Amino acid sequence: MLETTLIDAGFALAALIALLAGLLSFLSPCVLPIVPPYLAYMGGISMRDLADTEADHRAARRRTLLAAAFFVLGLSTVFLLLGFAATALGRAIGAWMDWFNFAAGIVIMVFGAHFLGVIRIGFLNREMRMDAGDRGGSAFGAYLLGLAFAFGWTPCIGPQLGMILSLATQDGSYTRGLGLLAIYALGLGIPFLLVAAFFPRLTGAIGFFKRHMDRIERIMGLLLWTIGLLMLTGGFSQFSYWLLETFPALSNLG
Repeated sequence: MLETTLIDAGFALAALIALLAGLLSFLSPCVLPIVPPYLAYMGGISMRDLADTEADHRAARRRTLLAAAFFVLGLSTVFLLLGFAATALGRAIGAWMDWFNFAAGIVIMVFGAHFLGVIRIGFLNREMRMDAGDRGGSAFGAYLLGLAFAFGWTPCIGPQLGMILSLATQDGSYTRGLGLLAIYALGLGIPFLLVAAFFPRLTGAIGFFKRHMDRIERIMGLLLWTIGLLMLTGGFSQFSYWLLETFPALSNLG
């Protein structure tokens, strides 16, 4: 029973980390600035139409929201496949999991140091975008663009995604591994849907986050560095025990 509840407490913590990592990925400098033009392209409308609140443009924005939903479905497809692969890897290297956690912890801490500005890793500042073709305005095209996004922005969101994949590898459960990647996809995808639905009202919020990109990067760096340190030292399991003792209700999860 203790092992089961420990896993539940650990999963609750990992799920929270995955959601936060997804949200911070959305707010990153290589994602947030391109959200409005991507939404306009996927909806087959202009940026002016996207920002217009008049009734005759609301139908166009509804198409944009539908396209955004298929876009999120596309990137979620890739993330779930990666989650399945990470869990399979964790099962295959079970005997070497301690070494994997040690190596993954070091790599994640290095990525965290990059976002904190301690060091600079060149390839993390590049965007390797994939072209989904001239398919703007269609749900299928938006789905393809979501697939391309998940692959093409790997250098930018790779550290965050890699952190969640490392946690999925640790778990060894396909259900929980896929769950973590689904939560990460929600953290990244739900803001896309909110912007598509309420873009004219959210322009101020988008501008605010753009002005504070440096702080967002430092928060992401601190999260990466902390999780990397916990993986390196085995503190993640110890913190799960602390969660279970502090919040006994977690023992009722699952």
